[in-house]
Amino acid sequence: MGAQQVAVFGAYGHTGRFVVAELAARGHAPVLSGRNAQALRKTAQEYGFEARVASAEDAASLDRALAGAVAVINCAGPFATTTGPVIEAALRARIPYLDVAAELEANLDTFAHYRDRAREAGAVIVPAMAFFGGLGDLLATAAMGDWTAADEAHIAYALSSWHPTAGTRLSGAVSRERRGEVRLRYRGGQWERRTDAAPTLRWTFPQPVGAREVIGEFTMADVVTVPQHLAVPDVTTYMTVEAVRDLAAPHTPAPAPADRSGRSDQTFLVDAVVRSGGVERRATAGGQDIYAVTAPLVAEALERVLTGRTEAVGVASAGEIFDAPDFLHALAPHIAFDLHGVTHRPGASRGRRPE
Repeated sequence: MGAQQVAVFGAYGHTGRFVVAELAARGHAPVLSGRNAQALRKTAQEYGFEARVASAEDAASLDRALAGAVAVINCAGPFATTTGPVIEAALRARIPYLDVAAELEANLDTFAHYRDRAREAGAVIVPAMAFFGGLGDLLATAAMGDWTAADEAHIAYALSSWHPTAGTRLSGAVSRERRGEVRLRYRGGQWERRTDAAPTLRWTFPQPVGAREVIGEFTMADVVTVPQHLAVPDVTTYMTVEAVRDLAAPHTPAPAPADRSGRSDQTFLVDAVVRSGGVERRATAGGQDIYAVTAPLVAEALERVLTGRTEAVGVASAGEIFDAPDFLHALAPHIAFDLHGVTHRPGASRGRRPE
């Protein structure tokens, strides 16, 4: 039997190229797709895979791009314009859909617009299966252990630096345009639109990072994915001050390769804490390059979907559809995962939101 074809939409982008390489290393046959024919041909020649030009504005081209594929991974931002059309194409092709979207609004749209349709069709749609949205959700779910509910969840990011890609900047601009002069916060099981400045706080990360200044309520995709399935009314994400400054500065350069795989030298530590009745549980993950690590995250998710190692159907976030601790352990050596004082029993219920 030949290698399974997996369509990668946006294959020539910064993250898309990491995804293509990871899929190939795992024995899949990536089918490269996107609207920029020149960039697509160049990437296809470099990797030696088939290329199919397609646009989110042309449904027929998307159908051709997905023909014969067992799944599609959407790496093309801004996701506000690509998620809907590519999900529709996946539903027509009756194949699973995964994306690496970190745009809050795009992720909220996916859950709101496709939850019922996907469940009724028995389809699998996994949004935000990336560093932002996927990893934090898996960590928070793992930290929950056997808890069925918690009072609050906090996910703090310590980045050595943040050199944003062009795609990150474009997606951020689209989100800001949609959101206007407000920021989003999740409290009491509801989204709040706020106009005040996000607070600056101190967060004590596990060593060797230690105490660092962070921007509190720096709302990332995890604040969408976590409450979709965990019974936690307050979810907050934090980002180290230096990383926020890098992201905001217009002249911060894009990430530069530091090794043969193309990874940058930027490192990260993600610290997820859940609290209930004064008791605290924690799960952490560390590694190198927030964009490169998205590739093993989404590729591992794909393999589990294709082999039936899933716990949900329809639109589902990472922690809902996968066994979170088992998934995180499988990511070694891409991340160093530590579950602090939480006993995990495979197959046990892990804090699912009541239906």
